Amino acid sequence: MNVQFQLFFFSIIRGLGRLIPICFSLIFLGCKTMNNNKLTKSIDEHINSNTTNKYFQGILVYDPTEKDTVYSYNSQKYFTPASNIKIMTLFTSLKTLPDNIPALKYTVSNDTLYMEGTGDPTLLHPYFEDSTAIKLAQQYDNVSLYLNNFNESKFGPGWAWEDYDLYYSPERSGIPLYGNVVTIFNKENLVVTPAYFKDYVIPIKYKVNRELYNNTFYFDPIRRDTVESPFMVDSTLTKKLMEDVLLKKVNIVQKMPNEEKQVLYSVSSDSLYKRMMEVSDNFLAEQLLILSSSTLSDTLNSTRARKHIIDNYLQDLKQPPRWVDGSGLSRYNLFTPETMVYVLNKMYQEIPRERLFNFFPVGGNIESLKNQFNDNGHPVIYAKTGSLGNNYCLSGYLITRSGKTLIFSFMNNHFTKSNAEIKQHMASIFEMIRDNY
Repeated sequence: MNVQFQLFFFSIIRGLGRLIPICFSLIFLGCKTMNNNKLTKSIDEHINSNTTNKYFQGILVYDPTEKDTVYSYNSQKYFTPASNIKIMTLFTSLKTLPDNIPALKYTVSNDTLYMEGTGDPTLLHPYFEDSTAIKLAQQYDNVSLYLNNFNESKFGPGWAWEDYDLYYSPERSGIPLYGNVVTIFNKENLVVTPAYFKDYVIPIKYKVNRELYNNTFYFDPIRRDTVESPFMVDSTLTKKLMEDVLLKKVNIVQKMPNEEKQVLYSVSSDSLYKRMMEVSDNFLAEQLLILSSSTLSDTLNSTRARKHIIDNYLQDLKQPPRWVDGSGLSRYNLFTPETMVYVLNKMYQEIPRERLFNFFPVGGNIESLKNQFNDNGHPVIYAKTGSLGNNYCLSGYLITRSGKTLIFSFMNNHFTKSNAEIKQHMASIFEMIRDNY
């Protein structure tokens, strides 16, 4: 072999040495692209099948590590989000509220305790049973309440009026007591909380739990379950309920003294967020927006809180939402999957993972999803549901079998199928993503 041939031969070997890794890289990249294309095609087939193309669907799946869209369909179109709105309420609360809930604002003047509400929903609430404000008031002989700082309607715009007597639709207020609901059950005798309403409960079977325009309640004496029904809130009732628990006279005043107010704090804020998300509690969600407004001014108004969040934290949204309440009870709310994912991603980037995921129900609290998306005891979906008649949405976080965390929003509006069929359809798509990404 002559010298020139040897040099030529070794130059080819060196070239191949550089070329082989490149070829392998191209092969692997090609495989990944092919898999993603196959995944996209499979999801497309499910989305556009004969059984699912008769209603509106929107989905966005996003990889926050790669900063890349995994799948998108109608993700820029507006949908009724239902209780997915609670994700916005959670985001608002995390941005505005301290580690403990502001229970009330107060000042002491001439031996009188003056209190004004912040919207804290935990005071004597059946679940939280907080009595922080009561313990403060018990230290003073003279107690006065200022209630005129609540500048909000009792019900949200677009709420269904016929839900007035149902547990999930309590009135909003500045100083809620007992969750603004009457709890009734039959133990050997009729048990009513707050006890103030016992004489207002008529023990007969009736078509509604409460009269529309007054606090007269009905309870079938042969029932063995518990009934929770909202009561109508006004200043006179708030005064009487406070007097009953304090065992002293309470005055209503028209203004607070011109002195610096102190803030009294109650339960852990995280415990309130978790409860709201876990059981999709509309009352807690509405009051959290009111609480958020209490940190922005002395006037309690949820519109102020929503505007503050949009103007200061979500000004880059490509599709500004129509956002009218904190619970999602209103059909006036309009959000896109892209907006939901944007907010979920901001929380994912800013809040420690363990704390954030603790707020979200496993599988969105859907039994079928909890069963399907649980690898060896490790849940792989943390999400919030949203359900109104003919609408079903799910938004949150999906952990794939490859260890990736994806952010998604899947919205379904105007279907005539059962919710169970919609959930199964969604589950099959989540399963494909879980197993193939």
